[in-house]
Amino acid sequence: MLDDKINTRIQYIKEREENMPIKPSGNEEEYFARLEFERRKKLEEQKRAQIEAEEKKSLKELHYMHCPKCGMKLIEIDYKGIAVDKCSSCEGIWLDAGELEAVSKLEKIKIDKWFGVFKK
Repeated sequence: MLDDKINTRIQYIKEREENMPIKPSGNEEEYFARLEFERRKKLEEQKRAQIEAEEKKSLKELHYMHCPKCGMKLIEIDYKGIAVDKCSSCEGIWLDAGELEAVSKLEKIKIDKWFGVFKK
């Protein structure tokens, strides 16, 4: 009796396998193609982001604290709480983000003194 149940079950499984399509339907192919595309797209975006981060890091190492005008080293001077970068060669003065706003908030007398510090 157990053999009959097993044989019946095996027969049922074989019939079911014969009726199942071998090739996935068009919707399945489209779905898996879309998944594969999204996976590859994400990998490419990660690669691009990594390359951009490495490039940004190398550019920073190359140009950090160098004069944008002549390329020589900048010397940072802290005056009245404002860090100013002054070129060691052309004596240009460079301000970082937010520093111009800090200078503009100083009174005129203080501004005249502030700029007087950087004259030759």
